[in-house]
Order: sequence, then structure tokens, then C-alpha cells
Amino acid sequence: MIASEMSPFARTGGLGEVLGSLPAALGRLGVDVTVVLPHYGWPERVREADRFTLTVGDYAREVALLEHDVADRVHAVFVDCPELYARDGGLYGFGTDDYPDNARRFAFLARAALERSVRRGERPTVVHAHDWHAGLAPVYLRTIYARHPLLGGVPTVLTIHNLAYQGVFDAGWLPRLDLDWSLFTIDRLEYWGRISFLKAGVVFSDLVTTVSPTYAREIQTPAYGFGFEGILRTRRDDLVGILNGIDTERWNPAADPYLPAPYDATALDEKVASKCELLKAFDLAVDDTRLARPLVGMVTRLVEQKGFDLIADVSERLAAMDATFVLLGSGARWLEDRWLGIAQRYPDRFRVRIGFDERLSHLIEAGSDVFLMPSRFEPCGLNQLYSLRYGTIPIVHATGGLADTVIPYNPRTGRGTGFVFTDYTAEGLLGAVEAALRTFRDRRKWLELQARGMAEDHSWDASAAEYVKVYDRVVDGRRTARAERRAAGTSPKARPS
Repeated sequence: MIASEMSPFARTGGLGEVLGSLPAALGRLGVDVTVVLPHYGWPERVREADRFTLTVGDYAREVALLEHDVADRVHAVFVDCPELYARDGGLYGFGTDDYPDNARRFAFLARAALERSVRRGERPTVVHAHDWHAGLAPVYLRTIYARHPLLGGVPTVLTIHNLAYQGVFDAGWLPRLDLDWSLFTIDRLEYWGRISFLKAGVVFSDLVTTVSPTYAREIQTPAYGFGFEGILRTRRDDLVGILNGIDTERWNPAADPYLPAPYDATALDEKVASKCELLKAFDLAVDDTRLARPLVGMVTRLVEQKGFDLIADVSERLAAMDATFVLLGSGARWLEDRWLGIAQRYPDRFRVRIGFDERLSHLIEAGSDVFLMPSRFEPCGLNQLYSLRYGTIPIVHATGGLADTVIPYNPRTGRGTGFVFTDYTAEGLLGAVEAALRTFRDRRKWLELQARGMAEDHSWDASAAEYVKVYDRVVDGRRTARAERRAAGTSPKARPS
């Protein structure tokens, strides 16, 4: 696997969480997984396994490969090139501004990963690229390494974690990344006069996956395709949606070290200890009135995708409801400022913490009664899965993985696991919140809702088995293609599948 993030070493969102959990689940199924990612400066307890000079275009630098055993059958390899990766800003840039050399940074990552295999004399069964950052790996395998005695013909899989991020750069980068100008065509890397690493991965991979079945369908439409809908429709027979899972050891209310008291579905009364601690963490009074009032939690990146502009638009009406709202997140400066302003206007109803805090994120999942996740679009989402496991009822917009994982509550039948609104409007959001608060007042119904969600299995085991099927499919496909070429007396060409 080639990726830009892997929890706990480097994480900005769902991509890092997936890479922190999926490899271990594959390991439990007997798959040996090596994850190659940049060395941003952590962890420190690594061993140097190799050091060599890597040249990409006219850029040559010494690179060290640092290794770390993560779990049984799971190995992390960090590409150490301080000039490219050990920077004072974030993983991808300063604030909302990308580093101007991100094209080189992540092309270098892909080449380093492939060169590691060459130097070790080990042929991967499959190369699995994650998001645009690894999108050039399938291209390099079909061009530079197409006839390589070790890497030639290695099958590839690309997973799209979020189509909104496409790795778009000036076409002038092509020769600087060892890519021929013949690739600058509409059916290959060209994207509106520029090049897209994500398009490169989509076009050149044997199979493309994304992180939920509904999102796999949505991204083939103009409403959710971000300009890629046509590209993805050409690969629809090779596009598979596999739901993300969660790390059920790390996210387990019965053994969570960040909680003041453990609890499970048989001891839900203990959940109130986390609610008390959460109120204290946001400097709210802990009294009978506050404890009886539903507490609505939010942990998010503050970007338009997540729907927090929609919530801000109706903050006055939400403040009039009998509920307390707490938010932990960071992102676009204008949204941060807007939410801080809301908290100043309604201090008894809204509390906001800008930034990220691991302990507080666990405490919000455990101490909240309701978790609000009104994303405009959501490839999969993880927080709604954490919420279900913690007996915290999710309110979500019916999109992507949220639609696949939260069953709408039906008050007549008593079935469902959360509250879902279909229309992405202020009225749709408010209606779902009001329905949740009404149900909260019926203790028996609420307990049934909590128990039903906590009984669901959202571990990685089932999803990992689906990835194994994907790997088997691309390996069998390449094997069949080679046999057909031999029979026809032809040789492989460096072109998209």
C-alpha cells in the first residue's frame, strides 16, 4: 500500500484512520501488508533499512527507508527525505495553501515505494494506491516499469477516499516527474488543461474502489462527481464500493482509556459519567437541569463539505431548542470564526473548541446523547460508526456512507438506528434534530435505540474480506490477460486498461 497518512503516525482524517486499521484486519486474514508513507518526523523508534539516491526527473536526493513493525503481518516503511516531508506546516501545506511542490513530493513517494521492491528483489502481489497522493504509482508501473523483470505486470488497485481532492497540477510537471508528453491526453492524465494525479490512478489502475456502495454510485453523477463523473462512468464495471470499518479496540466504550467510567449496552447508566466529564471539559455547569437536557456532540473538519455552514445558518433556531451543542474541530478560518461567534452569542447553548484533541474526541462520542453529522456529501464517514458503538444516536444527511450505515428511525415500528434527513436544507436538518429531541424524552424508546446501534458490527473484518476479493480479482485478471496475450503472440503495452 502507498498512502500519505497512516494512524497513529500521520492523520488528518478518514484516510489516516483507514490506513491505521485496514492493514491489521488484512493481516488477521493472512495477508502480508507493507504500507509506504512519508516520514514527516514521527515516529522516532524506527530502524533504517536502506539508503540510496533516488532521481525523479531532474530532482535527485538521498532517501532513507525507515521501517517499523505495526502489527502481525503489517509493516510500515517511512520514506525519509527531510527536504520534502519534514516541514513546519501541515502534511500538505500551510493552512489552506498547498505546498507548491506537492506534485514532486508525492511522485517521489510513489517511486520510492516501487524502488524499494526493486532493491529488495520482492515482487508485490498487488500495489494498492490510496487517494491522489499515490495516483502515479499505477502510471509508473504501466510506463517506466512496464517491462521491468520484477515489477512488470504487477496489478494495481486505487481507493478513492474523497473525490473532492484530485491532485491537480500544471502540465509542465510531466517531464519533471519522468512522465512522457504522450500521457497528456483526455483519456489519460489531462484534466481541463492540467494533469490530475487522481485521474491518473483511475485510468491506469486495474480496479478502483471507494469507501461505500452509495458513494460509488453518487460519484458517477454530476451532483457528486466533482467533474470526474464521466471518467468514473468509463470505469463503472471496475468500480467497487466497500464500506469502511472502525478499529473496535481503539473505539470501545467498555475499555476506552479516555473515559471516566467504562460502559456497554448492559450498563448504559454509566454513560452519564462521560456526560458529566464532557460538560466540565467545555466549562458547563454539571447540574440536574443540564444533565436532563440532551447533549449534541460534533467532531469535524470545519469545511463546507461537512455541512457546518448549514448548521450555522440556523444557529438561532437551534439555540431556541432545549439542547446543548458542543463542537470540536478546525478547518476553514471563516467557519472557525463563525462558530466562535455563535458560541459567544449563545454561551448557554453552544460551546466550541478549535483544534483537535484525541481525548476530547472520545469524550464527545461517549458523553453526548446525540451526534450531529449533516454532511453535504460523505464518502463513508467514521464518526457515525463510533457513535453507534458508543450508544450516541447519530443525526445524518442521507448521503454516501451515512446512508449506508444509519437506518432511519421509524417511531411507528420502533426500528432504526438514527435520524436521517434526505433534503439538504435547513428545514430538513431542523426536522431531524427536532425528531431526535422528541424521542430523547421517551426513555424506553431511547434505550432501545441505543442498544440497537451498539449491537451492530462495524469492525473491519467484513470489509477486509471484501478487499481480499478485490485483490484476487485483479490478480486473476492479470493472469488471464497474460495467458490471452501468450496465446495471441502479443506483448503487453504501456496503456490504460
